[in-house]
Amino acid sequence: MIYFFADNHYDAHPGKRIYEALPAELKARICFFEDDWSVLENEAWEDSCELLILNMIGDTCGMPYPMGGEARVERYIKNGGNVILLHGSSAAFWKNAWWRKLVGLRWVRPNDPDGITPSTHPIVPCTVTIKEGVKHPLAEHLKAFSLPTDEVYINLEQSQNCEILMETTIAEGTFPQCAVVKTGFGGELYHFLPGHTEIIAEGIISNICAIIKFVL
Repeated sequence: MIYFFADNHYDAHPGKRIYEALPAELKARICFFEDDWSVLENEAWEDSCELLILNMIGDTCGMPYPMGGEARVERYIKNGGNVILLHGSSAAFWKNAWWRKLVGLRWVRPNDPDGITPSTHPIVPCTVTIKEGVKHPLAEHLKAFSLPTDEVYINLEQSQNCEILMETTIAEGTFPQCAVVKTGFGGELYHFLPGHTEIIAEGIISNICAIIKFVL
């Protein structure tokens, strides 16, 4: 089973919109929860989870920080589990030091425990392309796409080695849009950063589907 936990992300609901746009055969394998941490924190979902998808930032959007989910996510990852981190989900458990180091490419909150300068996101049109020379096998399944406007995350902290698969170039520079981090426990974290917009573009869905199918 695939578990997909999302918040409303400032009433844009990108996690819900992405879930609803997925093909029926994938949705049939997904347990989706928006603004509801009860399963994440209190049920043993990690025992049956074949893939974890997050589209959430802890302690935002009127939702409490999912403290009870930290140990379950850590156990899942230490058992070799793979995780897809959509948009700002590198900050899903930003209060946890283990998580901050693990994610590799991190959206930094304004009140960061490590005192790192906060990340920012200009809202601009962008074209997301495959990074030249990338060797990860997932890259051959990804496709370039353009968005009329989106949050482009900049000033991310790189807390450990990661492989950039997709990037975008805007006035401020060139920034990662898809990256892979090895957990050290046999699994990988797949960052896919585009997708704040309330209109979920086909290029976002097709690439998320490609990542899910690659992992499974």
